[in-house]
Amino acid sequence: MSDLVARQIDGIIALVTGANRGLGKAFTQALLDAGAAKVYAGARDPSTIEVTDARVVPVRLDITNPGDVAAAARDCTDVSLVINNAGAMLQTPFLSAPDMSAARTEMETNYFGTLAMARAFAPVLAAAGGGALVNILSVVSWYAPPFNASYCASKSAEWALTNALRVELRGQGTLVVGVHAGFIDTDMTATVEDSKISPREVAAQTLEAVEKGRPEVLTDAWTRHVKDSVATDQESLYPDIQRSWDAGDSPWSVR
Repeated sequence: MSDLVARQIDGIIALVTGANRGLGKAFTQALLDAGAAKVYAGARDPSTIEVTDARVVPVRLDITNPGDVAAAARDCTDVSLVINNAGAMLQTPFLSAPDMSAARTEMETNYFGTLAMARAFAPVLAAAGGGALVNILSVVSWYAPPFNASYCASKSAEWALTNALRVELRGQGTLVVGVHAGFIDTDMTATVEDSKISPREVAAQTLEAVEKGRPEVLTDAWTRHVKDSVATDQESLYPDIQRSWDAGDSPWSVR
C-alpha cells in the first residue's frame, strides 16, 4: 500500500484543521517552512489564528458543523493536502462519567468530524490529481485505559476510518496517512509529567511520510511498542492498566 506517488510539500496548498494552537499550529508552521504555497488554517474562531505569513489564510471551520465543512470544501478547492488534526479529549471513563455527553462529543469530533472532512474533500483531492489526506490518530487507537475510555474508543474508530479511507481513495490516487502518537507537548497534555514528543517533531515526521508516500507514522517508542503488542495485549498491556485502575493511580500512569 506504500507505492502511491509521494507528494512534494514545496509549493503545495494545504488545509489544517484545529490550526489555532498546539499540533495544528505546528503543522501550519512546518508547512510554511517546507515551502507550502498556501495554508488554509481552520479553527472554530478564525480570529484566533495568528497570521505572521501572507500564505496563511484563516478559515472558519468547526468540523462538527456540516455548514462549516461544506463551506470550506467550496472555498478551498485548490488544496491537495488535508490534515485532519482537530480533535477532542475530555478524559472520562465509560461508567463513572455523569452522562454520555463527553463520549458523544469525542465521537462527533474525532470520528464523525473526520469522516465529514474526508467526504467533503475527497472530490477536491481527486481534482488535484489525488493529493494526500492525513488523519491525526493516537497510541490509544490500540488500547483503552478506562481513565480516558471514550477518547480511546473515538480514536479506535478513527483508525478504522483511516484504514478504510485508504482503500476507498486509492483508486483516485489519494495518499492516506495515519499518524499515531503518545503524549504530545500541547495544552491537551499540560498535566502530564511523563516524557512528551514535541509538536514540531510530530509535524516533521508526518510531512516526511507524505513526501515519501508512507501510509503510517508511529512517532515515538511507546507508540511503536503498543502497536507491536496488539496481538498479545491481554498479557502485555492490560494487566498494568488493571493494576493502575484498581489502585486509583493517575490517569496518565499507564505507560
